[in-house]
Amino acid sequence: MTKKILKTAAVFMASCFILMPLGGCSDDEEQEKSDIPADYGTYGADFAREFAQACPYRKAFSEGEAQAGQMIKEEFEELGYEVETQTFSNVYGSSSANYIIRIEGDGFLAADENGDYSDLRKTVVIGAHYDDAYSSSEVPSEYSYDGISDNASGIATLMTIASEIRNYENIGFDVVIVAFGAGSWDYMGATHFYNTLSASDKESIEVMYCIDSIYSGDKVYASAGFNSLDLSQKYAMRRKLYQAYDVAYDNTLASTNNFSLLYNESNIVADVDGDGTDDVYREVTLHKSDYVPFDEAGIPIVFFDSGDYFFDSLDDMKETKNLNLQEFGGMIRDTYLDSSEVLDEVLMTEDGTDILQTRINNVSFVILESLLKGSDYGITHEAYDALMADIQAGLVDESEAAATAAVEG
Repeated sequence: MTKKILKTAAVFMASCFILMPLGGCSDDEEQEKSDIPADYGTYGADFAREFAQACPYRKAFSEGEAQAGQMIKEEFEELGYEVETQTFSNVYGSSSANYIIRIEGDGFLAADENGDYSDLRKTVVIGAHYDDAYSSSEVPSEYSYDGISDNASGIATLMTIASEIRNYENIGFDVVIVAFGAGSWDYMGATHFYNTLSASDKESIEVMYCIDSIYSGDKVYASAGFNSLDLSQKYAMRRKLYQAYDVAYDNTLASTNNFSLLYNESNIVADVDGDGTDDVYREVTLHKSDYVPFDEAGIPIVFFDSGDYFFDSLDDMKETKNLNLQEFGGMIRDTYLDSSEVLDEVLMTEDGTDILQTRINNVSFVILESLLKGSDYGITHEAYDALMADIQAGLVDESEAAATAAVEG
C-alpha cells in the first residue's frame, strides 16, 4: 500500500467529512446534544446585560472602556482561562487593550507531493470589540444608552463560545478568542493584534469570525469580506461563509430555534469596495468592523451582524423597520437607542422569547459547529486514524484508490 494511495483516500475522506451534515454523532451523549442545538441557557444574554449596564459608556481609550476591559478579563478568568492583556496606544498617548485567550486544538495532518504526512497547525480567530460609541457626557439625560447591541452582544457571544467550547472534542484548529479594544477607532485593537503576529502566525490563520451588533437589527446576517469580490478568489474567500450557513441549515435552526441566518441577497450593482469598479452587492456587507485588517490581508472572514438588507439601493438600507425604533431613521448602532432598556422592551416577543439570548446562543453554535467542518488544508488525526482502520479492514478499495492516485499523479 503506497503513501499516495493513503493520501488519495485521506483527501476523499476529508472531503466527505467537510461536506456531510453534522447531525450524526458517534455516541448517545453527542446525539442527545445535537437534538437541542444551541441549548446554552441564559449565560450569554445575562452577561451581555450585566456588562452593558455595569459599563455603559465604553468609548475608545476612555476610563469606561478600561473598566469594561477589566470586567472581560475577570470573566475569562472565571471561566478558567489564562488571559493575555495586549496594550496599545493612539497618537495622543491614550491606552486601550485587547484581551486574548488561546485554546490549543488537536492539529491536522497534511500530505506533501510525495504522500508523506506531517503535522499542520491552523488557527481560527474569533473576535469582537468591547468599546462603544459614547462617553457619559455625550449622551442626553433623557436616554438610557448602554451599547447592548454594539457591542455587548458580540462580547457575550465570545463568552458563550469560551464557555461551551470545552464540551467539544476533536477540534483540530488552534482557537484564539480576542476581545478587541478601540474598535470604533478604525479597528485599532484588531489592527494592532494582527500586526503583532509573526509571519508564521499570520500564515496559519484559516478564517476570522467577527461578531458585532447582533441584537438590534431585524435579521441576523453572515457575510464574507471585500476580498471575496475578486472573482478569481470568490469561492475560496466565501467557503467558510457557506459552511456557517450549512451549520444553520443542517441543524434546522430556523424551525427548531426560530433563528434564521441569512445572506445579503440584494444583488445591487454598485462600487461596494470603492475601487472604481462595480460589484454585485451579495454575501458581503457595508458594515465594517474588526474583521477589516484580516480581510485586507486576504484572510477569509465571516462577519455576523444584524440589520435589514431588503432594499433597492444601498442608501436606503438600515438596521430595522420596526416602527418603534425609527427616531434615527431605523439605525440603532452609534445612536442613543442602543440601550438594553429600550431594545428589551421593544424586541421582547409576545410569548416571552428573549431575542438577545436566541441570537447569542445560535451565533455561538454556528461558529462552534463550523470548527468541526475542519481545515481546507488537512485532516484531523481522528479522521486519519479512522481512515487507516478502514483501509486495513478492507472497507476502502485499495485498487480504486491507487487508480485515482495514478490519475492525480
